[in-house]
Amino acid sequence: VAAASYPTQATICEGFTIMPEFSRLALLASPTDRAQDACDALRKARDWVPLEDAQAVVVIGGDGYMLQTLHTMIDIDHIIPAFGLNLGTVGFLMNEYRSSRSIDERLAKATQIAISPLRMTATTNSGEVHSVCAINEVSLLRETRQTAKLEVSVNGKVRMPELACDGVLVATPAGSTAYNLSANGPILPLSSN
Repeated sequence: VAAASYPTQATICEGFTIMPEFSRLALLASPTDRAQDACDALRKARDWVPLEDAQAVVVIGGDGYMLQTLHTMIDIDHIIPAFGLNLGTVGFLMNEYRSSRSIDERLAKATQIAISPLRMTATTNSGEVHSVCAINEVSLLRETRQTAKLEVSVNGKVRMPELACDGVLVATPAGSTAYNLSANGPILPLSSN
């Protein structure tokens, strides 16, 4: 297993400093009724463009919808700043939805935090190579009754030459409140490396 920082970055949570070049904003909302109602209200506040044409995106929903949006941007190779408005449960990756300021004012005052997804490359016993990008975490679990023997490399450096285990979990700071936390891992600040 090799987990390495993926070369692209996406900005989440605290938002970003809006500049004139971010005049084309996309608006995306999760399919929940609350998020759709909020989207309808925000849609009236300004002109919005499709994600593919945007310089930044406002994401309404929860952490899961933010992650889905970030993966979509990676998949379409259009990585732009994202500002999340929480109408989900936890909202670790999101900002408060309610505010007396307009969305443009909020974006102008936001602080930028960049995240670096993991690129996991796994080679099977038969030599088959699988590669995937992960924003939250990468986890591997054994599929047989035998103990798995894994080599763990991070950024090209072997960290564990042989790990005999049932599985392994490598979490990003963005993923530290997900599977990592339920496995008793620490919560990491989004700005940590």
